[in-house]
Amino acid sequence: MLQIARRRVKAHPMPNPHDPSLLAKAETLVDALPYLQRYAGRTFVVKYGGHAMGDPELAHDFAEDVVLLKAVGINPVVVHGGGPQIGAMLKKVGVESQFVDGLRVTDKATAEVAEMVLSGAINKEIVGWIAKAGGRAMGLSGKDGGLVTARKVQRTSKDPDSNIERVVDLGFVGEPDRIDTSVIESISAAGMIPVIAPIAPGPNGETYNVNADTMAGSIAAALGAARLFLLTDVHGVLDKQGELLTDLRPADIDRLQKDGTISGGMIPKLETCVHAVEAGCEAAVVLDGRVSHAMLLEIFTQEGAGTLIRAG
Repeated sequence: MLQIARRRVKAHPMPNPHDPSLLAKAETLVDALPYLQRYAGRTFVVKYGGHAMGDPELAHDFAEDVVLLKAVGINPVVVHGGGPQIGAMLKKVGVESQFVDGLRVTDKATAEVAEMVLSGAINKEIVGWIAKAGGRAMGLSGKDGGLVTARKVQRTSKDPDSNIERVVDLGFVGEPDRIDTSVIESISAAGMIPVIAPIAPGPNGETYNVNADTMAGSIAAALGAARLFLLTDVHGVLDKQGELLTDLRPADIDRLQKDGTISGGMIPKLETCVHAVEAGCEAAVVLDGRVSHAMLLEIFTQEGAGTLIRAG
């Protein structure tokens, strides 16, 4: 006689509709609804780096965030850095780093190591994190599919004694010159998340290492992204009292730089944001990547979590 196994159904207590914790979860989803509607079908470009990249728990949170964005109809594009990892690998293989005015000179050997670390180890690790969080990602660099063509970065330095400016040769350090967004758009349309290493070819086939912030800003502008997120190791832009400045325009940034409120490494980050919003990105956000799910707090709450930069 054929015997049919019956599935044992485990009984659960009825949920209490008046449970405050359950109501809070429902209210969170309702509060997020206007933002979900606003950004459905839009693109977010996220620059991922800093200490958050080296923390497994934060890396897991980051992967969950981008998978969630994709699941609710937003198209995230990840651009990652890897400066500390490049430095560690250069030391391991015995390649000496040269610096000019605090900037690393990228010779041919350094460029090869940078490509190996960025396009190889780091890129595939991030793809793996996203897969573990339930998403589908494709790793690539600016070399793939003609995504980015770079030009050599030109820098000058003023001699403190003679006050004469001289050209500084940083070697194989580049910046985006042309971007073909069709590669990114095809990956996103296929239901996957592009994860981009900041390596790009020059017009003659040479390999350039590109600053990850610069790469992300240029890609956000080319895509007409709704948001560019720069995940950093600070809360955002702070005033002289240490309070977070939540909303800035280019004129505000210029004023704050002149009075010394903005200085150091924050200056190039904000220059990237201003370039992006003036070239087609709707808004840029400087955000603390060390805060769990900071990106979701910025996107789906009225208060936000970082410094928003808009044109105008």
